[in-house]
Amino acid sequence: MEDETVKGLLHKILKSVELLKKEQDALSAKFDSYEKQTNDKLTKLQAQLKPSSEKIEKTKVKEVQPKPNVTSKGSKLYPDIIILTTYPDQFGIKPIPLEWGEHDPEARGPVLASRHPSSIKIRNAIGAYGGSYCVYRALAVAMGALDLDHRPDFQNTEPTVTIGPHPQWGIPDKIVSLDPFGHLTTSLFSSQIAQGLDIRPTIAITKAHMKVPEIENLVKEGKLKVDGNIVLNETGELNVVKAAVEPVWYLPGVASRFGIDEGALRRALFEDTGGMYPELITRPDLKVFLPPIGGLSVYIFGNPAFISDSSKRLTVRVHDECNGSDVFGSDICTCRPYLIYGMEESVKEAQNGGAGVIVYFRKEGRALGEVTKYLVYNARKRSAGGDTADNYFLRTENVAGVKDMRFQALMPDVLHWLGITKIDRMMSMSNMKYDAIVGSGISIHERVPIPDELIPPDSRVEIDAKIAEGYFSTKKAPSKEELSQVKGRGWDDIQH
Repeated sequence: MEDETVKGLLHKILKSVELLKKEQDALSAKFDSYEKQTNDKLTKLQAQLKPSSEKIEKTKVKEVQPKPNVTSKGSKLYPDIIILTTYPDQFGIKPIPLEWGEHDPEARGPVLASRHPSSIKIRNAIGAYGGSYCVYRALAVAMGALDLDHRPDFQNTEPTVTIGPHPQWGIPDKIVSLDPFGHLTTSLFSSQIAQGLDIRPTIAITKAHMKVPEIENLVKEGKLKVDGNIVLNETGELNVVKAAVEPVWYLPGVASRFGIDEGALRRALFEDTGGMYPELITRPDLKVFLPPIGGLSVYIFGNPAFISDSSKRLTVRVHDECNGSDVFGSDICTCRPYLIYGMEESVKEAQNGGAGVIVYFRKEGRALGEVTKYLVYNARKRSAGGDTADNYFLRTENVAGVKDMRFQALMPDVLHWLGITKIDRMMSMSNMKYDAIVGSGISIHERVPIPDELIPPDSRVEIDAKIAEGYFSTKKAPSKEELSQVKGRGWDDIQH
């Protein structure tokens, strides 16, 4: 009797499951039908909503007419239903497998972040291609300058030199903030791209010539020689290989690198971007995130193959963006002088049979941003007693709440992508950078400070403050009294 009761109960459950599946199938079919609504329907609806032109008073000012929700080809731009988020195991959702840390690219799989209707159900990453430039792409699509369904033609876009594969690419915790296969996407996953999947490179490698006034002066002064290979002529024109890298974060690895819970990381990224990416919360099965932040550039002097060759000497400068100094020559910090000095020494290393590397991170104002940076400048210059070294970091904390948000833990990833195992000369005295690089397993043989003669007068405040704070390695740190005597130029000072 009990067996019959159980069988009856199981039969009812099976019927309920079948009914639920039918309802899900019907819902999915209805959803797909909404996606395929014709443009005619949308045009009729817009015509109904549009007020009669006879009722609109004509003016001399030319009005910008809103573009309808259609592409230049006449097809619908977006479906009527807005998908705010998806969920794991949701009907029809089946991400392409992605095994981070696999050395075999076929086993690893491509990074697919597109929300295009053909990709949204199978994508395996949160975010968007293009880093911080994804917003401009959205604007171009909205105004009709770019078709939503545009697919890039990647013919002849392959790297100009070979980078990797290196053993570090197959160690999951070595590289967590970029896709080591990002420059090989178009060749490794060409068949998937040909099938219509919107898979895009996140790294590009090219060759270029570089002209910098300070380098030209070094050539004229005889401090750099013209060799026709690296220094091309008397004007100091340099031959370089350069790479652009967009961020691709493997969230479990990023969380582990900082010693925090992955859930806490996801929540913070969701909350402090204004809820920009809800799938950080709803899709714990998606482990890869393409954040809307700036990436980095790599400049290689000499033979790129020498970078990963431990028998060759290597000079490296890891530089964090400083637009005011790097581009416009502001003398309130040592950023451009140290950058140029790093380039000079990288060129010399390459000319002596080794290689040189400059890594340029988009982390303006210690990743606090340029607006915060300038607010801090104002607070420093208006301080009672002047811009003194003893209050250098205090002004930043008052405005930003933290001295530095660069958090160098992710910085060594690009060095591992390049296959670097040791650095002979590190053009930096930063303890934060040194600790991050050495802690990741890369040895540093020598740390090279910026020469005193290259330090701009107004940036002495920065140097002494960083030494006192432990940012820089030095034999003797200045006392509090000594720091109070180190003062920067005021706004109205003509001479320092």
